[in-house]
Order: sequence, then structure tokens, then C-alpha cells
Amino acid sequence: MVAEEMYKKRYAKRTIESYIKWIRRFILFHNKKHPTYLHDNEVEAFLSHLVLKQDCAANTQSSALNALVFLSRDIIDRPLTLKLNFVKSNRQQKLPVVLTIDETRRFFAVINAHQKLATSILYGSGLRLMECVRLRVQDIDFDFKSIKVLI
Repeated sequence: MVAEEMYKKRYAKRTIESYIKWIRRFILFHNKKHPTYLHDNEVEAFLSHLVLKQDCAANTQSSALNALVFLSRDIIDRPLTLKLNFVKSNRQQKLPVVLTIDETRRFFAVINAHQKLATSILYGSGLRLMECVRLRVQDIDFDFKSIKVLI
């Protein structure tokens, strides 16, 4: 039921998988109690548990919260209150690794020819991996060095 609703609203496949995982964990955390019987205080307990017992990062906790907001708003039709009181993660966010110009040149020099186009598109455009994988030949305009984006 959750997946069907998310497909209707055109959520990405990975987002659907993530939300279903978080909803399942939420239900299991509350001893398989049906979500219609769970309210804000149970959501707060689950989100606090993620930080206090599992030491999750802020983005992880945020993903769980987004899944539970979707569940309550779009599936159960009972939105959460805006003033949830749960322990927020204060774990430091890791900085991304950034390659130097020389490292980037050396990286592209050793890539095999079959992967060079996709890797160049990923590097130069900022597309996500699955967005790049789903590109078709007619989406790429080699003359203008551009990609057609259809919404």
C-alpha cells in the first residue's frame, strides 16, 4: 500500500525502498503494533532511540523522520504535529572527499573506454548514478554537449 501510493506520486525507486525500510523498522520497534495506533510520542521514542542507542547521523534520523511523516500524512491521513520533541543527532557530518585537479586528470586517464562517457557525465553534470544509468542515447546532444531533461 505504501509503495503503490509512492509510485503514484512518482517517488524515486530508492526513496520508496528507504521509506519502506524505515516504516518497517518503526513498526518492529513498537512490537509490530499497527501504525494507526501509534502517535507522536511513539515517533519521538523511535527517533530518540536511533540517536541514543544506535548513534545514527543527523541525515539518517532525517530520513527516518521523512518516512514517518509520509506514512502519517499520506497513508494514515493523520499528520504529525509540528512540535515533535525527540533527541536530535549531534554527530559531526563527514566532509566529502574532493579530488585535486591532478588527481581528477589521472583518474580519467585510467578509466576504461566503456565507462568513460558515463563517468564524465556523472562528474560534469552532477547527475545521480541512477539518473545517469537511465539516460538514453537520444537524451544526449553531443553537438551542443548537453543533456535533455524531461519532467
